[in-house]
Amino acid sequence: MTATPIPRPEHRRHIVAAAADPYERGVTRGEQLRDAVPAAIEVYDRLFALGEVPLEQVRADAERALDVIGEFRPGARAQIEGIAAGSGADLWRIAALNARTEILARSVGVTPGECTTLVRRPTPETPHPFGVQTWDWHVELNAMWHTVESRGGRYDYAGLTEDGILGKIGVNSAGLALHFNILGHVRDGVGGIPMHVLAAIVLEEAGSVAEAVDLVRSAPITSSGSFTLFDEQDATLLDLSPAGVFAVGHEEDTFIRTNHFLTARLTADEKSWLYQPDSGERRDFVKARLGDGRTVRTSDDLAAVLVTGAGEPAVTCLPDLDKPLGQRWGSLATVALDPVTRTARVLDGTPADLGSRDWRVLDATAV
Repeated sequence: MTATPIPRPEHRRHIVAAAADPYERGVTRGEQLRDAVPAAIEVYDRLFALGEVPLEQVRADAERALDVIGEFRPGARAQIEGIAAGSGADLWRIAALNARTEILARSVGVTPGECTTLVRRPTPETPHPFGVQTWDWHVELNAMWHTVESRGGRYDYAGLTEDGILGKIGVNSAGLALHFNILGHVRDGVGGIPMHVLAAIVLEEAGSVAEAVDLVRSAPITSSGSFTLFDEQDATLLDLSPAGVFAVGHEEDTFIRTNHFLTARLTADEKSWLYQPDSGERRDFVKARLGDGRTVRTSDDLAAVLVTGAGEPAVTCLPDLDKPLGQRWGSLATVALDPVTRTARVLDGTPADLGSRDWRVLDATAV
């Protein structure tokens, strides 16, 4: 494999969308993404085509997903409609971006990227919780994500997402943090709330881990993912799937999440060929590192655990540009969340870039 450092844009886009009305909040976001959304649509069109998902099926799936979103949370649909209006894109195109995980579940030729998440949960010994994750995805989309502040819902939130997509990873003004990994189940598909939209809804509406879990359990879910949720007092790791939502038990002070189910009853129907053995190897490697006696007191300490090199599992993921479209993924960003300070720190790079690059610090409570 020829691992290649990922080229970074000179200036990473930052979007502030502030409006009490969800539609206007979406319009504000879309206007700032007007020159960026077409490129994201073009790359995903290529990925859909590579996965043998015809464009007419993409449109049908997107419109179906939009209807489900509207039934569950009209405000979320209104934001998507606003993004379409503000960016000048067709509504179904923005809906397809938001449902890209579910549409790609149909794919036969696109392998997914990989993410690794660590969350230091609150305990009497370590009362200040914090989390770090890599966001690994197709390198062709490296220029098509941005940091975001969304203000005007029940809670404001800040974090990272892709161009045209409501949400992904972040922390809100109530002090609820959400890390996000994709999983794979044989029944994954369109028909429920897309994972990215659900993440945005949780950040906008939930004021605690308990509220977030209740919200997730109330959602119609037909795809798979993992939300690692934590606030100042509590933390939980969820397996989300078409077969149900399950809280994962914990034994250590640090949650470790890669890209396979940790709930035994879900493993029989897992798309293990998508992520294994890599996901298990990454999790075992990181778990061993955390158990080697090193001190982990800050998110920088936790991020250092995610730094890997040649001959080690690809927790720090660099793209192999000798491979074709659909198989070139890398760590496009590193994200650290702190529910106590209500901040998200986003590094435009891999964990190995810490020291040579600066975190972008986003405050979910700042006006």
